[in-house]
Amino acid sequence: MSISIKTNREIELMRESGRIAAEILGMVSKKVDVGVRTKELDIIAEDMAVKYKVKPAFRGEESGKSGEPYPFVLCASVNEVIVHGLPSDYLLKDGDILGLDFGVIYEGYYSDVAATIPVGNISEEAHRLIRVTKKALNFGIKKVRPGNTIGDIGNTVQRYVESQGFGVVRDLVGHGIGKSLHEDPQVPNYGKRHKGEKLEEGMVLAIEPMVTMGSWEVSMSADGYGYETSDKSLSAHFEHTVLVSKNGCEILTRIK
Repeated sequence: MSISIKTNREIELMRESGRIAAEILGMVSKKVDVGVRTKELDIIAEDMAVKYKVKPAFRGEESGKSGEPYPFVLCASVNEVIVHGLPSDYLLKDGDILGLDFGVIYEGYYSDVAATIPVGNISEEAHRLIRVTKKALNFGIKKVRPGNTIGDIGNTVQRYVESQGFGVVRDLVGHGIGKSLHEDPQVPNYGKRHKGEKLEEGMVLAIEPMVTMGSWEVSMSADGYGYETSDKSLSAHFEHTVLVSKNGCEILTRIK
């Protein structure tokens, strides 16, 4: 395993990549509403990427069951779909929850950010799922500092999520990021403290808890790209691209 330590110049480029990705996702999120087609959100994200003069990170990436290139710029995962949902003509309905995942390439450097958005009036349990998943990401990020391990992040996420009665997806994980969308190391949302790769200043990680209301087991969606909960329970997903800094960490994709 070769884990990339970014130079100061690379970090500057990744900061800008992250800032742009977060701004675009924030703007797309504000367009989520009852009656909106998820394909419309993809068009908005692509238009914004053109405006910012960046390349969308996901389109063309090997994905899904057969490794085919991903055909859209945005992942739009509704309800039981955990990640990699394809934007479509689906009309968002009152009570849905929508996971949006987006990234850009700026001057050759990738960023990756995700959030789950309520559509209209959602159930209190769905609200709680979203809150717990977002909190789990924040707790995981607090473990990002030199000398800690990948296992410290995953263990913190897992213990919190399971203490709230939800499931942590094990078959899909976070990852290193830089000149490629997916780099070493893998960053699971479960694990044991003090285990796994030791964090060093200059590493950049995409940390992304995927949390389910029921079983943590996953299945491939019928479209061959998305992954959904095997028991069809609701799922939420949040993600940030995070730099390991000298005294802790820096979130590169903070949504304002």
